[in-house]
Amino acid sequence: MLLELIYLLASLSFIVGLKMLSHPETARNGNRIAAIWMGLAIVGTLFLPSASGGEAPSLFKLSLILGTIGLGLIAGWQAAVKVKMTAMPELVSLFNGMGGACAALIGLVEYPHYVGEPLSLAAIAAGLLIGGVSFSGSVVAWAKLNGKLPKPIALPYYNIVNTLILLGSVVLAVLLALAPEAQFLWLYALLIASFAYGILFVLPIGGADMPVVISLLNSFTGVAAAFGGLLYGNMVMLTGGVLVGSAGTLLTVVMCKAMNRPLSGVLFGSFGGSATGNAAEVGGSIKEISLSDTAVLLNYSQKVVVVPGYGLAVAQAQHVCHEIEKALSEQGVEVRYGIHPVAGRMPGHMNVLLAEADVAYDKLVEMEEINPMFPQVDVVLVIGANDVVNPAAHDDPSSPIYGMPILEVEEAKHVIVIKRGMAAGYAGIENSLFFKPKTSMLFGDAKKVLTAIATEIKQMG
Repeated sequence: MLLELIYLLASLSFIVGLKMLSHPETARNGNRIAAIWMGLAIVGTLFLPSASGGEAPSLFKLSLILGTIGLGLIAGWQAAVKVKMTAMPELVSLFNGMGGACAALIGLVEYPHYVGEPLSLAAIAAGLLIGGVSFSGSVVAWAKLNGKLPKPIALPYYNIVNTLILLGSVVLAVLLALAPEAQFLWLYALLIASFAYGILFVLPIGGADMPVVISLLNSFTGVAAAFGGLLYGNMVMLTGGVLVGSAGTLLTVVMCKAMNRPLSGVLFGSFGGSATGNAAEVGGSIKEISLSDTAVLLNYSQKVVVVPGYGLAVAQAQHVCHEIEKALSEQGVEVRYGIHPVAGRMPGHMNVLLAEADVAYDKLVEMEEINPMFPQVDVVLVIGANDVVNPAAHDDPSSPIYGMPILEVEEAKHVIVIKRGMAAGYAGIENSLFFKPKTSMLFGDAKKVLTAIATEIKQMG
């Protein structure tokens, strides 16, 4: 009875924690609540197994379990503490892959115990298939985000090959579930097929679509865990898996909507990683601005909007950016941050980045709210963002990002873009914003440039 109560409270904590994650001010506590109750559920499972009719593990087995948990805690803690914000997306992808691997391992371990039970074997086969896809796909996503696979790799007829592998995997799963006796050959064939599908599934997807892919793979891991919960009749595992799966699916839909791309277009018609020859030629001359002129323009503005991008994360410039915000606010300048849903390399990347620098949550304004404000903004400071501010999204029908909602920074009175150089964005296309009359380019490392600007603004005060 006590274990069931712990499971019930843990399940409720997951729901409450997920709800709290929807707002930056409560997200940290929501994560803590869910984590604490998950820990209690694990402790209850280990030390109260008789409450659910199970057997208490021997001292040797308990030592192995606790030792393994300890190693995992140390490794996870160290990885989370040491990771740089630029590497956070690949860490999230790798952690998600580990969840998929666990779901697949459950299938491998439990299969011999449920031979002849079609429903249980169906849950095992589904968890093995989805978990394997999530694991191998997440590893490929990690390699892409880490720069080890910088370009999409599409094999000839890859859609046909992927479809055949998927259909073959489903057939293997059905045969496995209906087999009256153990079929380990089919079991391992299903595992290999799931790994192959996960790899081929993610390989051709371009960098600009990676936030969507990470979200989708996350939902896969949740669904795989839910099948494990069904197998064991474990409420916590089932609830957690369903929540992760449904939340990941909804987030995937939101990401696709933010990019104005159907999910099929992301999975089977990737862009991002190589320049396209179909987009209209971008020409004209650029206009540069000095550090001093930038500081003066910002200091004597009334409204300033900062648009952060992946370049801000790469330069680790979020803290000095916050310094500029505080210095301008002391001069009476209203400063806000324009946040695009897919800026960075994972959903919410910019929110996490700025939260690390203690930027007030009410300063972060989502795209739908900030766009109508741009005509009244004196200066927009674009730091390391590219595709999410590219006007080609609404004025160049031949562009691969055409139709994608963007931050309409070109509507502001002045636009200053801080970049290292004129390289194309992650979608691999030129940005026409850089050649607009109201746009000025400030080249250099974002952290060094912003530090110099902050110094000059403080001197003016």
